[in-house]
Amino acid sequence: MSILNADLHCHSVVSDGTLTPEVLAARAAANGVDLWALTDHDEIGGQHRALAAAKAQGMRYLTGTEISVTFAGVTVHIVGLGFDPDDAALVQGLSATRGGRGARAMEMAEQLAKVGIHGAYEGALRYVGNPELISRTHFARFLVEVGACRDTPEVFRKYLTEGKPGFVPHRWAQLGDAVRWITEAGGMAIIAHPARYAFTANEEWALFSEFKAHGGRGVEVVTGSHTNAEAIRYAETALEFGLAASRGSDFHSPEESHTDLGKLPLLPGQLTPVWELLADRVR
Repeated sequence: MSILNADLHCHSVVSDGTLTPEVLAARAAANGVDLWALTDHDEIGGQHRALAAAKAQGMRYLTGTEISVTFAGVTVHIVGLGFDPDDAALVQGLSATRGGRGARAMEMAEQLAKVGIHGAYEGALRYVGNPELISRTHFARFLVEVGACRDTPEVFRKYLTEGKPGFVPHRWAQLGDAVRWITEAGGMAIIAHPARYAFTANEEWALFSEFKAHGGRGVEVVTGSHTNAEAIRYAETALEFGLAASRGSDFHSPEESHTDLGKLPLLPGQLTPVWELLADRVR
């Protein structure tokens, strides 16, 4: 099962991707994906479309989302897979998590105006498929459009990150809440791209320990932003904490993403793939 071409992390226009669920499904299938999940940020509004599109392309499907949480003052992402997309508590929890994005976006635009970049809120909105989910990614696309930066990586070196113009922190869900919403809806909670968080060794140990104590069961080992060395490191972490391993490109856009759907290395063979534990949730 570890050789299955599963891509269980990507984003559509329902959050901050640039492609529709239907186009993503076609791209995944063309790239040989066997098992797919759409994991839009703090949103499950695209799940029924994604399931129908996956079936039309002959792929198996797991429901998905990516929930933003605050842990030790850092934004951490928790992927949920295999849940009931109509679960009332999950729907309500995600709605509450999305609620603060609008005010945050206005404040980001005000900060950018102070350094001479005007109209950022309206400009970012042009890239938003779902206004409830306006994010730094949409602002980044606007900054590239107006020539403030060459590409989105340069945006995040110069703007929108802590200590730079346009950065506004947001208080997300609590780790325990996110894990509970997912698990009580019948799904599995997974720590997304753990190498991206600037934690000390002790903070990272605390994250994994608390995550597991709340009922979290998996970690992304192979993902678009992990190097080979980081994949090996988190394979060892998965074994240490008794967690299943996930695999996902974190694909957002053909122009912006370094790793395409379905083009990741395989999971190391000694790990338990998350899809083995979610076999009864695959559609």
